[in-house]
Formats: sequence, structure tokens, C-alpha cells
Amino acid sequence: MSIILDHVNYIYEADTKMAVYALKDVCLQIPDGQFIGLIGHTGSGKSTLVQHLNGLLKPSSGNVYYNGRDIRDDDYDLKELRSKVGLVFQYPEHQLFEIDVFSDVCYGPKNLGLSRKETELRAYEALRLVGLPEECFFQSPFDLSGGQKRRVAIAGVLAMKPEVLILDEPTAGLDPKGRDEMFALIAQLQKKTGMTVVLVSHSMEDVAKYVDRIIVMNRGSVLFDNVPKEVFKHYKELEDVGLAAPQVTYIMHALKNDGWKVDEEVTTVAEAADEILRACGK
Repeated sequence: MSIILDHVNYIYEADTKMAVYALKDVCLQIPDGQFIGLIGHTGSGKSTLVQHLNGLLKPSSGNVYYNGRDIRDDDYDLKELRSKVGLVFQYPEHQLFEIDVFSDVCYGPKNLGLSRKETELRAYEALRLVGLPEECFFQSPFDLSGGQKRRVAIAGVLAMKPEVLILDEPTAGLDPKGRDEMFALIAQLQKKTGMTVVLVSHSMEDVAKYVDRIIVMNRGSVLFDNVPKEVFKHYKELEDVGLAAPQVTYIMHALKNDGWKVDEEVTTVAEAADEILRACGK
């Protein structure tokens, strides 16, 4: 079971003089349980692409399939799709509106028609999953820190029990400590639940040590789609489109060029440290 994009094109302002391609002939398969980093500079098509995954946008041409069914079919239940493919927008805390945190997280499952007991159990479980302290459950969400608000917003989507979780720039606006905590939380959630996660970012550095696969978008098209080590081999091409490989990549290539017998394809600081120690004979 998976999400398949088959030759998807999307045109903003179609049939006008302002028409512009946001997606161009995108073909992708997103299998169950994979942790994917979707990377690209501003305007590359990342956000447009993820809004196709749960039917918020429909292709100008091409098809999107979820578990074998075309989501453009007239009888397709988009409400059901959006409960299975959860999308957390950039700055999701702007969407918080209930009187307290617990009520806000209950909002989604309540609208699925679940009983009060099931709704509250889901909300409690989701808040525990994102690591929010219980003393915050009945506070106003507007009294929380930025990072805590972000956790509440993610919990609101998790309470719907999605099979796919899409996070559009989930660390935007957070300080370095908050950013590290958020990435660690997302990685922990993916490992604990086994759900498919699509993490949208413009930063190779931040996703390098977490994801199984990186999709690089450029001008609405897929530039690269592979495991991190294979994508980072193309660091020169990434620079040409306004991106950069992790700093570790540049350090290891510099060491290699200086004659060190190291594997320049490592992708994390921990891997680089091990490789340097190995090259030193330690």
C-alpha cells in the first residue's frame, strides 16, 4: 500500500497569462513506513507537492493514487483520505483555537464522529506521544512556548491516527535547541509508530541523520530521489540550485583530497568521527 504520483502536473492560474507550472511531470512512489525528506529551495514545489498527497490540491493533469485508488475519482472520500494522510502546515500553532490544549487535540477525532471516550483517549495518547507534560493539558495553548505549541499542533493530527504524517517545515521559527528537539521528536514518533513520514525542509543538514530517502525538488521537478549518501554525491549540483550538502560532506571530501583514506560518503557527524578515527588507526 502506498501513495503514487503518476506524471503529475500542477499549474497555478491555469488558462491565464499568469499561468505558471508549480509541478512538472512528477512521478513518485511513497511506500508504507518510509521516512522521507523532501528538500528544495523556496518556490521549488515542495509545499504544492505535499498538498496533492491528501487532496488539498488536485493535479492539472496526471494522477495521485492512495492505496491503489485514484483520489480524483468522483466517488472518492476525501474526508477519509485526510484522516489517513495528516498534513501539519508550516507554523501550525497559528491554527490552534480551542480554550485549552486537550480540547484542541480532541477537535479532529471528534469530527470523525467518534465517541467522547474514544476521542479523549486518542487526544491523551497523542499528547503523550509528543512529550507534552500533563500539567499543560488544560492550559490555554496560547500560554505555551513556541515549541510546545508546535507539539500540540502535531498531536492534533496524530489524534486522527493517520497512516502518513506530512510535516511542512516543522522547525520554522524555532531556535537551534527547539529545532533539534523537534527533529528528534519526529524521528522518535516515526520509529515508535512505524507510520510513513514526509518531512519538508530546505536544509540538508537537519534531515541528513534521520531520513531513509531524500527527494530534492527544483523548479517543480524531481532533481534527485535516493538514499542520502547517493544524493550527497551530487553536492556540486545541489549548490547550483541553491542548496548545500551537510557540512560533514565538505569536510570528508577535503580530507580525501588531502590524502586521507576516508569514506567521503558518510552523512552524519557520528559517522564522520568514526571514519576519521579509523583512518588514524584508532
